[in-house]
Amino acid sequence: MGDDETTATSARTAQGAQTASDAPPVPATNPTPPPVPPLRLRSPSSSPDEALVVDPPSILAPMAGVTNAAFRTLCYEQGAGLAVCEMLTARGLVVGDERSVAMLDFWPGEPHRSVQLYGADPASLDVATGIAIEAFGAQHIDLNFGCPVPKVTRKGGGGVLPWKLDLMREILRACVRSADRYGVPVTVKTRIGIDDAHTTFLDVARLAEDEGVAAICLHARTVAQAYAGRADWGAIADLVAAVDIPVIGNGDIWEARDAVAMLAETGAAAVEIGRGALGRPWLFADIAAAFAGAPHTTLPTFGEVAALARRHAELLARVMGERFGLSDFRKHPAWYFKGFPLGGDLRHALSMVSSLAELDALLAPLDPSVPYPAAELGRPRGRQGSPRAHVVMPHGWLDDRCGLDLGLAEDADDVGGG
Repeated sequence: MGDDETTATSARTAQGAQTASDAPPVPATNPTPPPVPPLRLRSPSSSPDEALVVDPPSILAPMAGVTNAAFRTLCYEQGAGLAVCEMLTARGLVVGDERSVAMLDFWPGEPHRSVQLYGADPASLDVATGIAIEAFGAQHIDLNFGCPVPKVTRKGGGGVLPWKLDLMREILRACVRSADRYGVPVTVKTRIGIDDAHTTFLDVARLAEDEGVAAICLHARTVAQAYAGRADWGAIADLVAAVDIPVIGNGDIWEARDAVAMLAETGAAAVEIGRGALGRPWLFADIAAAFAGAPHTTLPTFGEVAALARRHAELLARVMGERFGLSDFRKHPAWYFKGFPLGGDLRHALSMVSSLAELDALLAPLDPSVPYPAAELGRPRGRQGSPRAHVVMPHGWLDDRCGLDLGLAEDADDVGGG
């Protein structure tokens, strides 16, 4: 489970102590759950006082073409505890690829600088980790072992790399050692496995714990599932039972109640949200409130959503300049205005917008008091697709679990997500 069918935990009946047969009955109550404690991430040599504190323990997942400084800023403003930059390749950072460097644009208002790296070569990841910390001030390194994109998996990277346990150990050891010199924690994001017949998450988690990884995030789907079907929260619970380091749950969190239910059902220490935040950065405000014991559901009017979308466009213009920023913004109106009665022509015009003035002209005539389409609550957002009958991997990939003699290398411009 994990989407709109998730329900809150059942109410408990308070049984008051009765000292006489005619004592009045104590009414049933819905006790407020205790606040969810922060997630604390630290490197092996750091003291507890030096931990990176993620409070509330809700994390914006890295998403290609989405989690730049503009969207991270919006999510932090709405209450996210941590926001991870777009996945970038170790090789791209090592060779100084212009696009990779641009992804490491952090703004002063971001409370944490969180970088997700992808790679299959321990030496490159070692160097890239040091560059991210020294040159760009990274305070948290996340390693991607969950990307299902075929151009990544066909080279043995992303979600299929965990099959090679010896190589995984070398990568984890190199990155943790590199980051620990600066007191920076390293986390890992992975999936359940390549497919149902080739699961890897428990093996990876034990390796990660052995090598000093601060926490592990599980996207509770296989690579073959990609983003289709239901996330298996039972696997998150199995992971929590298998290791002592914190587990971060990911998959099918569309509303704050889903985040609360995931923690209750799995024992995870934190949640990570990707597609659920598309066009709805205020989801983090709802999660923060729920984790604080005061749950509510934000239902912004069209005018309030339009104002937030406009601010997003402004921030993108600040990141990239107005021309390229508004071009990048074009994918977002479909998410922001999902379910609102805009009409096909206006939706098309918004998907072609090229300036802030044009965006203002398109939104100005619309009624700002139109209520939020409640039918959209709890529904999946973003890409879903269908499960894959075949995961693209290098020839003979499943023949052994070692991988040290493969000499794998990624392209500098590989992008994806977990």
